[in-house]
Amino acid sequence: MSGLELLFLGSGSGFAPGGRYYSSFLLNGRYLFDAGPTSLVHLKRAGVNPHDVDAVFISHFHADHFFGLPLLLLDYVDHAPRERELTIVGPPGIEARLRALLEIGLPGMVTRAWPFAVRYQEAADGVAAEAAGLPYVARRVAHSEHLESFGYRVDVGGRALAYSGDSGLCDALVALGQGAVVFVLECSNWEAPPKYHMGLADIRELRRRLGPEPAFVLTHLDAGTRDIDVENTVLAEEFGKFSF
Repeated sequence: MSGLELLFLGSGSGFAPGGRYYSSFLLNGRYLFDAGPTSLVHLKRAGVNPHDVDAVFISHFHADHFFGLPLLLLDYVDHAPRERELTIVGPPGIEARLRALLEIGLPGMVTRAWPFAVRYQEAADGVAAEAAGLPYVARRVAHSEHLESFGYRVDVGGRALAYSGDSGLCDALVALGQGAVVFVLECSNWEAPPKYHMGLADIRELRRRLGPEPAFVLTHLDAGTRDIDVENTVLAEEFGKFSF
């Protein structure tokens, strides 16, 4: 498949505004970008077999992007045992952080024998790699003083998708977006974004820097969103599908 097929499992910010759930999306039915607390149930609600997910990309360790991963693994271990290897990409320390979270929320699961293997890959700024057949490059973005946060750019048959994760406007976002077909961007606050998040004015500035391409899909939205006036830009929505 050379196209880019996006399914949004959630499009809301960390405060989960009414009608929106924690931001997460699936690329081409196989690659999950961030795993908020509702990711597993929304995969099933969308009619997606969780076993179809070959790789999970975690942008950073905040709860609305990371705390759904233990529930996905629990489903693979207990509910419908998985056999195929799963790749998990995330910031440095991804394996240790996940094991610690599992021990808190699902005591004893870490020491059990799992029916499938997990391959962990640590993201590094500007370093290219491949996850379950998907080439990607990670860029460190401006989100938190307390942890490393990454955006990702992936390639499907010569067509690139960029994902900001959570970030304020920064040069890394420009680098991720240049030449991409579609850019999934956070836009957490419509009027006055807090530090290390983007608002509509930042989206306009990023469009100015990148030009009319790539298409922007805005996610991680708050409750104050309204119609947008930025060229080639749409809003994500729960279970919304986009093809590029």
